[in-house]
Amino acid sequence: MFYLAGTSLVTMIKTSKILIMKKHICFLVAFSIVIVSTGFSQEKNSKIIKEEKTTQKKGRIEQLVNSQNFEFVGRTAFPLGSSPVELSSNPNSVTFTPDLIFSDMPYYGTGYAGMALGRDAGMSFQGKPEKFTIERKAKGFEISAVVKSKDDTKTLSLSVSESGSAMLTISSNDRSTISYQGEIRPIKK
Repeated sequence: MFYLAGTSLVTMIKTSKILIMKKHICFLVAFSIVIVSTGFSQEKNSKIIKEEKTTQKKGRIEQLVNSQNFEFVGRTAFPLGSSPVELSSNPNSVTFTPDLIFSDMPYYGTGYAGMALGRDAGMSFQGKPEKFTIERKAKGFEISAVVKSKDDTKTLSLSVSESGSAMLTISSNDRSTISYQGEIRPIKK
């Protein structure tokens, strides 16, 4: 080490300590930037993966609805004027095709004149729909169907989100309206 004229040894030691501390601080700042940027890139990757999965599911649901062959499975029934009823223990579904609507849903609600006492089959019916339309909406689909029998007319309105969750409302001439929350899926064979 050499001494510059007019500088003291103490001043030089202080200056060298400051330089060493600046190097350490620069190293810590650089290391922190690397750690933080790695964390952000991992977060970005998980967001991208989640968005890709959501996009794939939307595509599958759109393809399923456009095939006009799918099944609604109810999770909860919402009878008019009553409390919701959990349906997880009751097998239930409505199969939608342009040629046949087949419903095997339970019914909770009020029946009107014309219902045979003691022979209630719930919302079980089948028939060729007189009307079957699918309309694309901003965040999903609206499906409408009308099934007539000799004694009754059933109007089905199904709102399907892009994620596949759905709300089905069935109106009948001889019963109060009932709604079901659930999801759509491919028809089980």
